[in-house]
Amino acid sequence: MIQLSLEFQLEKPQLPLEYERLMVSFLKAASRNYSEDMFERLYNKEHSIIKSFTFSTYLPGAVFKGDTIFLRDNRFKVFFTDADMGQTIEWFNAFQLMRYKQYPVSGNSMKLISIRSNNRKDIVDDEIIVKMQSPLIVRRHDSVTNKDIYYTYADEGFSKALCENVEIFIQKMEIGVDTEGLSIEPVKARKVVVNCFGRKVDANLGIYKLRGNCELLNILYQAGMGARRSEGHGKFEILL
Repeated sequence: MIQLSLEFQLEKPQLPLEYERLMVSFLKAASRNYSEDMFERLYNKEHSIIKSFTFSTYLPGAVFKGDTIFLRDNRFKVFFTDADMGQTIEWFNAFQLMRYKQYPVSGNSMKLISIRSNNRKDIVDDEIIVKMQSPLIVRRHDSVTNKDIYYTYADEGFSKALCENVEIFIQKMEIGVDTEGLSIEPVKARKVVVNCFGRKVDANLGIYKLRGNCELLNILYQAGMGARRSEGHGKFEILL
């Protein structure tokens, strides 16, 4: 398994509060710059496309003031993973083509200056302790009211709702892996409120115990878990 570490340099050491929206815009630009086929496969607006990747962001010395995040210096990092190895190679090539290109950021600009490929060890246990690197969004859609319900770790049905999110992902991706026995248990968790394209939703950070078969856990390790994964949510690292 591979993780891509991307380092960006900013003209000014600040980012918009909704930096995930910025990164989604960058991913769209990178995929389209690489090939129209890749862009259409991932971002065609005429279809609801389930994606197999996620990312987390490291913002050194971040200070949040209003709609702006001020950083300690003019660099930040993004850690990107994709459960589809062939697509990971496409992303690597797409990122290479974006190196040193100025990318606009509302009154600022950024450029990708470094891309590193790091190997990750396969998960070999059916129970692991993980730490969320980006907020975990657990969502259930109520077909009666046509509204979304967001769960935090303290809510009844949190684990069940997460399992439903994973099952939907596995089914739509047509991955032949068993989701039976999957569960999540908070160890040292906390609730956060995140901005998702102009909407504030409840999410989760912290440490969790995750159970499931190894094949499934390895997929989630690369694809992330929960909702809005491809927008920078649900990425975790293994502690034990």
